Amino acid sequence: QMEDFARYNAMPRFVVSTTLDTDDEHWPATILRNLDEVRALKAGELGDFDGPIMVHGSGTLVKSLQEEGLIDKLHLLVFPVLLGQGKRLFSEAELSAQHLTLEQHESYSNGIQKMVFRIK
Repeated sequence: QMEDFARYNAMPRFVVSTTLDTDDEHWPATILRNLDEVRALKAGELGDFDGPIMVHGSGTLVKSLQEEGLIDKLHLLVFPVLLGQGKRLFSEAELSAQHLTLEQHESYSNGIQKMVFRIK
């Protein structure tokens, strides 16, 4: 509801799920059932959507997209904390090297680093 998020809220939403039957009436989204549908969305084959695809909050989906070569750019926030354990960010599958080119870098006063990498 905040004005700061008006642009974000106006973006089309897509949810990748094999279990959802319908979207939420308060947060409408198109449900994609598999990575082939994500690939079709990225290729512009699903309606008139032609913007960047952003993923928020799904490490499992990101790993699957990485394994299929469907990620063009990574926006990483690095927090100045070392954890003794936790979930891995990237896929553990045996993949070819993915070379990254740093496109943007910012440091914030709280120590967080933002890095944007293009995947070649």
